[in-house]
Amino acid sequence: MSHDLRRAASATARVAALARGVFMRSVAVAALALVGALPLQAQEKAQEKTQDAAAAPIKVAFIDQLSGPLANVGQIFQANLKFALDDANAQGGVLGRNYALVSYDNKLSAQESLIALQSAIDAGVHVVFTGASGSPVVTALVEAVNRHNERNPGQRVLIMNYASLDPDLTGTRCSFWHFATEANTAMKMRALANFAREQKGMHKVYLLNQDYTQGRIWAALGRQMIAGARPDVQFVGEALHPLARVKDFAPYMSRIKESGADTVVTGNWGQELGLLIKAGGEAGYELNYLNHSGGGAPGTVLAVSQAKNAHLTWVAEYLPNGDDPVLAALAARVRQTPAGEYFAPRVLIAVQMLSAAMRHANSDDPTRIAFALEGMQYRSPVGDVLMRKSDHQLLLPQVVSTIAPVDGKTVKVGVEGTQYGFRLDSTTAGADLNLPSVCRMKRPAGT
Repeated sequence: MSHDLRRAASATARVAALARGVFMRSVAVAALALVGALPLQAQEKAQEKTQDAAAAPIKVAFIDQLSGPLANVGQIFQANLKFALDDANAQGGVLGRNYALVSYDNKLSAQESLIALQSAIDAGVHVVFTGASGSPVVTALVEAVNRHNERNPGQRVLIMNYASLDPDLTGTRCSFWHFATEANTAMKMRALANFAREQKGMHKVYLLNQDYTQGRIWAALGRQMIAGARPDVQFVGEALHPLARVKDFAPYMSRIKESGADTVVTGNWGQELGLLIKAGGEAGYELNYLNHSGGGAPGTVLAVSQAKNAHLTWVAEYLPNGDDPVLAALAARVRQTPAGEYFAPRVLIAVQMLSAAMRHANSDDPTRIAFALEGMQYRSPVGDVLMRKSDHQLLLPQVVSTIAPVDGKTVKVGVEGTQYGFRLDSTTAGADLNLPSVCRMKRPAGT
C-alpha cells in the first residue's frame, strides 16, 4: 500500500472513531436526560393525584329507614341532611371541596345498618349520619365503628347522631367516634319536668311506651323526674307495647281510661304516636300527652286536630312556627325540598359543626375532626351550643311546646293543613341541661 493510501486509511479510521465517540456521548447524554426526567414525571403525576384528591368530594353517608311503617321519619331526616349539605356546598364547601351524600335504607334493622356501614366504608365514606332508627341501630353502628377504627387506623369513620336519644350512647357506651347533636332523653325529660312543675291540672299519670331501650328509659325517667318536680302526682299505671307493630291502640286506651289518668307520658314516635292520639279521640277521652320529639313527626298535628280532646306537649330545639326570622327562613327553604315538611335544626347544626371542625383541623381525617369537635362552642341558628368534651353530647336549648288551635296570639300559624300549630310553653338553655355524665372516654392510642 502506498504511503498516501495508508495516510487516507488512518484518517478514515480516526474520523470513524471520532464519530463513534460522538454517538456514544450523545446516547449517554440522552440517557442521562431521560433518567433525570423520570423523577420529574413521577412528581408531576403525584401532584396530579394530590390535586385530584383535593378536588374530590367529601363523601358522607345517611343510614336510616327509607321504607316500612316509619319510612316518613327517615325521609324527613334525609331531606334535612340534603338541605344542610347543599347549603354548605352553596357557600363554597369545605377545604375547597363539596360534600357528596350517599344514602342507604336500613329498613329499621340493625343488621341492615351494618351491611350499609360496610358499603359506605368501601365507597370511601368517613362520616356517617344516623339516628332516626332508634338506639338499638345506633348502638350497633357505634360498636361496629369502634371495632373497625381500631383495626383500620388509616380508614377511620365518625358517627354523627342527630336523633337517637339514649343517654347510654354518651354514657356507659360513649365512644370517641360518636357525636350526638340531639339532646338525650334525660335532658328532654328535665325540660318537661320543669314544665310539669307548673301544671296544676296534672294529678294522675300513666306511662305507655314502646318496648325497646329508648321507650323503657323514657318511662323510667318520667317516673323519676316528674315525681321529683311534682311529688304530689300519682302514677296510676304502666305498659309497654311492641315497636312499630301496633295498629290499634284501643285496648291500651281502655286501660288508661280505667286508671283515671289525666296525663300520659309516652315516648311513642312516628305512626304509633298518631295512632295513640287517634284512639284517645275515638274513646272521647281528654288527655294530656308528654312526649320527647314526636310533635315534629308527620301526622301528629293532624291527629291532634282530629281528636280535638288531645293536648300533646313535646320537646325540640326550637319552636317550629315561632317568630325568629332566621329559623323561619330556614324552615321555609326546607319545606321547598322533597320530603322536607319539617325542619330539624340539629341536622343543620351537625353539618355546620362538622365543617367548622374540618376547617379548624385543616383536614378531613376523622381523628383530627373528632379532636376539633371536642369542646367546640358554636353559635348556631338556635343559639349557643357546646359539644361536651367528656362524652360528645351536644348541649343545646330545649323548647317545650304544646300543639294547640290557632288563636292569632299564642299560635299564629297552622301546620299540616290544619288550624293547629305550636304554642310556646317554656325554654331551657343548653347550659341548664348540663347533667352529670358517667362516660369514661377511651381515646385512640398514640394521641
